[in-house]
Amino acid sequence: MRQIKLDAEEKKIMAAIENNEYVPVGGKELRDVADAIAARKKNMTLTIRVNSQDINRIKKFSKAKGIPYQTYLSEVIHRVAATV
Repeated sequence: MRQIKLDAEEKKIMAAIENNEYVPVGGKELRDVADAIAARKKNMTLTIRVNSQDINRIKKFSKAKGIPYQTYLSEVIHRVAATV
């Protein structure tokens, strides 16, 4: 069988699983997680013209947070849309 190489983050996850640090989820909690994932499913492409200075600021901010800037923008749009 082929050996799969894990990166550092994947090794942490495997160790946590082996140490029973994760617990099974079911019922309402599982439905809530599934609903949250479905709500953020990206199934449409958006093309928009934006001021380059704004994008550069957003890229800098999201990089400092460790989030890809497109993911950050998608989350901002989601939050605004949820309040409409």
